[in-house]
Formats: sequence, C-alpha cells, structure tokens
Amino acid sequence: MKRYFAINTAVTSMKAWLAYIKRVRSSNFLVIHDGDTNMFKTLITGAVLGLSVGAVSLANANNVTHLGGDITEEQVLAAQQAWGEALVNIANTYESDGIEAASELAQSVIESAYGYEMGPVLFKPTLAAAPQTFRTTPEGALAYFVGHSDEFPNDSGFALKGWQEVTIDNAAIFISGDTAMTMGNVSILDSEGNTTMVDKTWGYQLDDEGELRIVLHHSSLPFTE
Repeated sequence: MKRYFAINTAVTSMKAWLAYIKRVRSSNFLVIHDGDTNMFKTLITGAVLGLSVGAVSLANANNVTHLGGDITEEQVLAAQQAWGEALVNIANTYESDGIEAASELAQSVIESAYGYEMGPVLFKPTLAAAPQTFRTTPEGALAYFVGHSDEFPNDSGFALKGWQEVTIDNAAIFISGDTAMTMGNVSILDSEGNTTMVDKTWGYQLDDEGELRIVLHHSSLPFTE
C-alpha cells in the first residue's frame, strides 16, 4: 500500500523537526532493535515532519563510541530518521503533486538537514559519475535528488523513484565533541516491492544554533564478485 504524507512547511530546521516530533501525537511509534540484547524500545512517539514513522526503521549499532560532547545517540538516530522520512515524502510528493512541489520540498530538506551554510559538504551520492561525482554544493545535491537540471544533465532524480520505506542498519556510531559519524547499510523499498541496499556513511556537525547538520554523506553500492 502506498503512503501519502504531508509536510509541515513551517518546520525548517533540524531543531524544529525534533521539537515538532514532541508536539505530534500518533498511535504509531518507532522501535529500535538493540543489537545483541534482542530487546525493543520506543525511541519517539508521533512523527517526523508530520509523517508516519512506520516508513522508516532503524537498528541500533552494536558498537557506539562516545568520547564526550553534547551530541547524544538518540539525536543521531533522530537525524537518520528525519532523512529517511524526507526521502519517502519527496517521492510521494512527486507522485501526487509533480516536480515543482517535490523540488521545493527537496530544497527545504537540503537547507535544513545539510551543512552547506558551513561550507562544502562532502557528499558522494550512489549514482553520480565523473566529472560530477562529488556534490559539494546545494545545487549539486538538489540536482541529484530531483534531477531536471541543465547543469547536471545526467541526474534523473534519485528521490523521485517511488520510495516507500527506508531501513537503516547502523554498523557503528562514533560521537566526539560537536561531531558524530555513522556507518552501515540503508535499504530502500520502492512502490513495486523492489529493495535497493547501499553502504552509507554520514558525518554530522553541530552548528552555531546547536542543530545537527550533515557535513559528510558517502553512499555506494555493496561490492559483489
């Protein structure tokens, strides 16, 4: 069954997203698999960006290194949750409202979740090729997610491919000071029931407002012989 979501357009920052989560009430909840303990716990109730949290599931990393600082593991997981929900919402917005609405939403997500205001973001998408492999500018990121760019003519719009569910399985999380890094697998289910899995690394930095921003995003297909 396809999921159709509506974004609260007033939510324009990661801090606002997390505050929005606390305000929303829903019968759905996000569960996190706690590694070897095989126990489930509720991370948050409600929704991210006004979306059903059932569209994204996360697995706690067995290995979490925390060397101090203000960032918590829960903040990192919430940032991953928000990214996955946004990807699904862009896909559904494109299907229901067209490319203009999907592009506006993608632009808002990039401005809110990524750290392009800090400087170039180390973004290497899964399906980007030379000479445009690395998307260090917001324009390059937007073109990758929604295509329709004369500057990036080979981009077909990764976020427009009918994505319905995102599963994030963290291999490890590293937190130190104002930075956090994650590495693991991300599996994305499309509307035809096909799953694409990628190896993904995210790096986060707290900005001057205390908001968690993506400053590193590396994605690649798993190696096969």
